[in-house]
Amino acid sequence: MATLNRPGAPDGHICGIDTAMEVIGGKWKVLILWALHEHPRRRFGELRRLLPGITEKVLASHLREMEADGVVRRVSYDEVPPRVEYSLTDDGTRLNEALQPLAEWGRERVTVQEGRSGRP
Repeated sequence: MATLNRPGAPDGHICGIDTAMEVIGGKWKVLILWALHEHPRRRFGELRRLLPGITEKVLASHLREMEADGVVRRVSYDEVPPRVEYSLTDDGTRLNEALQPLAEWGRERVTVQEGRSGRP
């Protein structure tokens, strides 16, 4: 993914959050990370089924970007028919672990909002 150069930031990043958001920004990337964490070594079609609503084009694009960013590994097997599997790299696993507190915050927020609205 191309880094936007910002004034006053020689490498284009303002802080660590800025760098992380460049890797996970977008609607689907964190969900792809989650899917590969919960279901390691998945083929493209399996990932697509795990992420209802994602298009093939978006999934392919995000997987390429995440591979370039070093968080997803793509392994192509020399078989007929061809087989390609995706998995998390060590950096991808570390990123997923870093997102765990955010996931917990989201779960707590849903619970609090349901309590305020009177929904079960």
